[in-house]
Amino acid sequence: MGQGSTNTVAQLRAQLERVQGRRLDAPVLPVHPALASLLPGGGLRPGSAYSLPRSTSVLLALLAQPSQSGSWCGVVGMPRLGAEAAEGLGVDLSRLVLIPDPGARWLAVTSTVAEVLPVVAVRPSGRAADGEISRLAARLRDRGAVLLVQGPWPQAEAVIEVGEPAWEGVGRGHGYLSGREVTLTSSSRRWPRSRRARVMLPDAAGHVSAAPERMRPVESLHPAAASAYEVSLGHRVRAVG
Repeated sequence: MGQGSTNTVAQLRAQLERVQGRRLDAPVLPVHPALASLLPGGGLRPGSAYSLPRSTSVLLALLAQPSQSGSWCGVVGMPRLGAEAAEGLGVDLSRLVLIPDPGARWLAVTSTVAEVLPVVAVRPSGRAADGEISRLAARLRDRGAVLLVQGPWPQAEAVIEVGEPAWEGVGRGHGYLSGREVTLTSSSRRWPRSRRARVMLPDAAGHVSAAPERMRPVESLHPAAASAYEVSLGHRVRAVG
């Protein structure tokens, strides 16, 4: 490791230590009730990693309750993450630290952040060696931190996938989008079979909520438009941090 890289990590550690918040004493960190059934124990288990889809809305929905309950959250490697979208889905921006571009050393930066913040989210920018992943897993257990990974991750506590999007407010090819209903599927080694939940992400108010049992017919949005919606979450306003 070069001297410059060592100094960068040391400076990042010092900055994070200055903004560290208190850790929760609960066995799991809370999540929105609409998401609780998808996680073993009903929340985010300290010392564990979770594999998520590359969906900004799913990630922000999981960060919302921990940040509101006093846990600092770090997001690594997501330069397009928008503060307005994060706040709209319930994330407390005063407890959010963004490291938009960690470069090739994303895993070292993630490990550093996990030393001082209770919840860390990362979008990997490359492959990591098994030994490095094992060392990060040990650090998570030692520090009681939660890791949320956008992509596959070994020995994840749960793997969450998103699918079957349906949109409110779309009539016969036109209209204003007022909400999106999706199916979240979670698999875990702790369960004999996967679990599913239908949620509004977001609902008409821009928040996450359980989908109503009965809804008026909705039309699926074209895949290209659905992808554009996810991208728009990162362009509403500049990132903070």
